[in-house]
Amino acid sequence: MNTFKAAFCAVLSLGTITAVSAQDKLKEMPGYEQYIEIAPQIRRSIVTSPSYVKWNDEGTAFQYKKDGETKEFTIGKGETTATTKLKDDRYAKWANRPARGRQYASAESPNGKYKAFTKNRNMFYSNADGSDVVAITTEGNEENQLKFGIATWVYGEELSQNTAMWWSPDSKKVAFYKFDEKESKKYYVLYNQTQIQDSVEIEAYPKVGAKNLPVDLLVYDLETKKITELDLRDGKPYNDGDLGTYIYDISWTPDGKELLYHSTNRKQNIMELRAANPNTGASRTVIREEWLPSYTENSPEMHVLDNGKQFIWASERSGFNNYYLYDFSGKLVKQLTKHNFEVDGIVSIDEAKKVMYYTARSGENHMKIQLHTVKLNGSGDKRLTDPSFHHTVYMAPNHKYFVDVAETHNTAPVTNLRSIKGKKIAEIGTSDLSEFNKLGLKKVEAFTFTSADGKTELHGLLHFPSNFDPNKKYPLLLSNYGGPATNEFTERFTPPNALTEFGFLVAEVDGRNVKGRGKRLLDNLYQNLGFTEMDDFAAGIKSLYNRPYFNKNKVGVYGTSYGGTTSATLLLRYPDVFHAAVANSAVTDWRNYDNVYTERYMGLLDENKKGYEASSLITMAKDLEGELMIFFGTSDNNVHPANSLQFIKALQDAGKSFEVQIGPDKGHTAMDTRRMMEFFIEHLVLDKE
Repeated sequence: MNTFKAAFCAVLSLGTITAVSAQDKLKEMPGYEQYIEIAPQIRRSIVTSPSYVKWNDEGTAFQYKKDGETKEFTIGKGETTATTKLKDDRYAKWANRPARGRQYASAESPNGKYKAFTKNRNMFYSNADGSDVVAITTEGNEENQLKFGIATWVYGEELSQNTAMWWSPDSKKVAFYKFDEKESKKYYVLYNQTQIQDSVEIEAYPKVGAKNLPVDLLVYDLETKKITELDLRDGKPYNDGDLGTYIYDISWTPDGKELLYHSTNRKQNIMELRAANPNTGASRTVIREEWLPSYTENSPEMHVLDNGKQFIWASERSGFNNYYLYDFSGKLVKQLTKHNFEVDGIVSIDEAKKVMYYTARSGENHMKIQLHTVKLNGSGDKRLTDPSFHHTVYMAPNHKYFVDVAETHNTAPVTNLRSIKGKKIAEIGTSDLSEFNKLGLKKVEAFTFTSADGKTELHGLLHFPSNFDPNKKYPLLLSNYGGPATNEFTERFTPPNALTEFGFLVAEVDGRNVKGRGKRLLDNLYQNLGFTEMDDFAAGIKSLYNRPYFNKNKVGVYGTSYGGTTSATLLLRYPDVFHAAVANSAVTDWRNYDNVYTERYMGLLDENKKGYEASSLITMAKDLEGELMIFFGTSDNNVHPANSLQFIKALQDAGKSFEVQIGPDKGHTAMDTRRMMEFFIEHLVLDKE
């Protein structure tokens, strides 16, 4: 008979645990009192230097927070207490953002006079106050499964489409999506199961190998009342698999004469930036990107110059992300950078002087971001910052100065004002770690190791408890997400993971899945998820075996979403390295997940059936040796509950003992930290060999 523990739990972040009733077993476990005493103090023990500044429009002064007050620094005069509060608008665009995977239901015209909106599967527009409603479309309904002005969940989640309607700059036209759902397989997500009556959400959610929804773009002219359907596929009808399978990243050219969009094939190894005439519907290709060994970047960075005629485009075509200057005819004006490292982001462009400022991964390692300058003719590329630090920069609008926040994983931030050439003008602030040191907190340690391929150098971080004793042996928890183009290793100042206070070491490890080291390294993952990166995570843990204070026989791993997949996969594939795992909201078989994300990395199902089968946790269930906790939310519309249920059934069929926590009416999230730590302490501390 299987050991099956089902417990309903509240879902908390992996942070401070608050005391609860005496039934809470954790309160009686080793490390609890230490955690309760120290963990709440960790973050407030670090007083960092100003990490966000806001320049005035002239570039003569900037504001920042310091010592609990808003300060203002004026060039040539210095620091004073500001008379107005600093308005931190970095996150303003996220404030009213639609729910994950969804789109805004309306859009205001640039001139403020009109509002376009979607309702009952159709498109409308009205005056801004809602009066004088005009129906743009009428044919959308539940029966024919057509919908206008709204996208699908997967378009929102994987292609970042948070709107499905786009006004022209002159407010005379509005473009919008049309989707046909009738051939798409649906998924049913149950909600309100803790209520007397539950409810269901029916979502067109194409999974691996399933048909995509045919997609089109239409443009409505407010003056002529005419709808123009854009020719997205050079006169050819929609054919799932060909270029034009996915249409996204829609925007107007500055002059409003064309509508720009990205078009990819299903394999996503070809992507085109295209431009359509909104009056005739005719389309043309501006830029074509191909990376046939795996996949292209779906949404490259693009910056339109103020002249409205040229734009800067980021491309991985060389194997490393670099910048190129184009005009809207599609002519390559100049390649601006030619690095064998990755550019990271455009900071600012001084068009008067024809100079671009950008960040790149050109420091001592790929996570130490540096500020560069280059002329718009591709000459004079120069690094302006110290490569031994990671830099966050705030450029003055007049391009004469920048504020530089410099730090590393174990060096707290220092904030300086610098001239545009990088010379230090003034110190704005330093970090205070006096309380951090009083508590005995330990800085994280970066370490390097060799990949499972025997040649690639990789990185990790190791966290220690405040009462660390090198003469003792400690169990270890690996905290990893592990998905493609993600990073665990960071050069931002990193406080120790609070879970160390329970008496654990905590590690974070990068594999060949890392972002920022070039396209060819990431190609190792293609059609091979669950193997290449997992082999490297295991190699990272093995590289710590020579440390006398590490108990290599007591290793746990936890994570959520891809991290949940990572946790379960490592436990199943490497039972000699990992002994306990908590898998939250995990994809347990890539055939269960959406096709846009999965096929980008795993390829098409009929071309990689062996890879899909090999990476399936359902297939591996029979190999379980360690201790496993599974968590899922019953209303997860991202990684559907079927993933965990299939895995549970496979484990039961294999006669395996395991544990389960369920989040009633919870979505895509992680289990309660208390229950997770109970599980790890029970199996990695109390369960003596």
